[in-house]
Amino acid sequence: MDLVIFLPLIIIMGAFMWFASRRQRKAMQATIDLHESLRVGDRVHTTSGLQATITGITDDTVDLEIAPGVVTTWMKLAVRDRVEPETPEIDESAPASSASTAAEITESDADRLTKD
Repeated sequence: MDLVIFLPLIIIMGAFMWFASRRQRKAMQATIDLHESLRVGDRVHTTSGLQATITGITDDTVDLEIAPGVVTTWMKLAVRDRVEPETPEIDESAPASSASTAAEITESDADRLTKD
C-alpha cells in the first residue's frame, strides 16, 4: 500500500533523471566531436574566453597563437567552440553598380590625399 502512494513520484523522478542524463550525454558527444575535428589554422574560443588560432595539436593538448608570435599550450578540454569566419552580409536591394563605385577613389580624391 505504501509503495502505491510513492509510485508516481518514483516514476517522475526516474523520468527526470533519464532525460537529464540523455541531455548530458548529447552535450558530451558534441564536445568530443568538436575536439576530434579541430585542425591547425582553426580559430577557437577557450573556456576562459580567449580567442586564438590553433598552431599545433597533440592527443591531449593544443598550441594556440594568442598574438602574433605568442604561442601557448592548452589542454584540449579548454577549447569551448570553433569561431566560424564571418561572411559579409550583401544587401540584395542595392544595385550592384553602386557598391563598386562607392569603393573606388576618383583621381581628384587621390590627388587631394597625396598633396599633404
